[in-house]
Amino acid sequence: MGSISLRDLSKTYGGGAIAAVKSVNLEIEDGEFVVFVGPSGCGKSTLLRMIAGLEKISSGTVAINGKVVNEVASRNRDIAMVFQNYALYPTMTVRENIAFALELRKFPQAAIDERVNEAARILDLKELLDRKPGQLSGGQRQRVAMGRAIVRHPQAFLLDEPLSNLDAKLRVQLRAELGRLHQRLGVTTIHVTHDQVEAMTLGSRVAVFSRGTLQQYDTPQKLYDAPKNLFVAGFIGSPATNFLEGVFGGDGVVQIGAATIRPGAVKAGGQSGRVIAGVRPEHLSWKPREEGTSGALAGTVDLVENIEPEAYVTIALDDPSARVHRADETASEANGAQQVVQRIQMRVSSRAAPALGQKVVLTVDPKHVRLFDAASGAAL
Repeated sequence: MGSISLRDLSKTYGGGAIAAVKSVNLEIEDGEFVVFVGPSGCGKSTLLRMIAGLEKISSGTVAINGKVVNEVASRNRDIAMVFQNYALYPTMTVRENIAFALELRKFPQAAIDERVNEAARILDLKELLDRKPGQLSGGQRQRVAMGRAIVRHPQAFLLDEPLSNLDAKLRVQLRAELGRLHQRLGVTTIHVTHDQVEAMTLGSRVAVFSRGTLQQYDTPQKLYDAPKNLFVAGFIGSPATNFLEGVFGGDGVVQIGAATIRPGAVKAGGQSGRVIAGVRPEHLSWKPREEGTSGALAGTVDLVENIEPEAYVTIALDDPSARVHRADETASEANGAQQVVQRIQMRVSSRAAPALGQKVVLTVDPKHVRLFDAASGAAL
């Protein structure tokens, strides 16, 4: 199997004027399932194509099993790539599509038959071997594309958004199949997606990208619990993290408009100054607002989205001094926050959700508040 090492890997266009990938350093261990995730245009597919040898490297190195492969042709890198559009030959049967790469390499017919049958068994394609791609559903075609990769017994699988063309139900089904397939084969796998749910459910580690830059490379749990900057905190999690502008005092208290909170993750005596407090929707609770009550986190229920068994509740805040932000990669190179309307979102049980138009007061769970530097966007 294969470990993959990326050292200061970059890709530029237009004589260096446009940087698609900026000095990425990553270590992918043998047998690991790693997911590259980020918004469209963040460089994740370009990075995958450089690993595959389909895109010329501008600077840096790609090493597979310790051997630098920058100048090695794609066909000689011993990797198998699965594309978003399946790339099946329409005039060939499923059997012929799966066997094609082995026939090009002049494998003995007995070995080809053995590997094709093994892949068909693993992917539940036995009954479809004599059909052509036009007779298959989207999910079946994607399994054939995986079968074509499996029979090569490569050191690594590179998957470029293989589920994005499928409907929601089929995507969930094939996502589970991908996970089981990796457990069975144990082959090093890199999976590219813009879907954070895909990333968090499949990856043993996840690399989050924005504007060609690696933002954080960690386990799904650490990405969620301890994001390194505003971009990661805002991108990972659904609904997205709420960001509230505040002032952090040396005593460990954050002032947000008229409200004060003492984040459990930050020790007293830290550097004071303007901060962004990140609060995930599930770490907010509510109670009915009594007559005359005011405060930074008092407001009116603006929208209730029932997504059983939960509800996503949007609250329009009363206090204009409680400035709400959202993470936005276009805000600054440092992935800062950008101010929008004064609304925050809460996630609660649908049975315990407030009514539309109800006046409420919100309480923040201080143990789960994350603070970010307002200027750089870095976690404190």
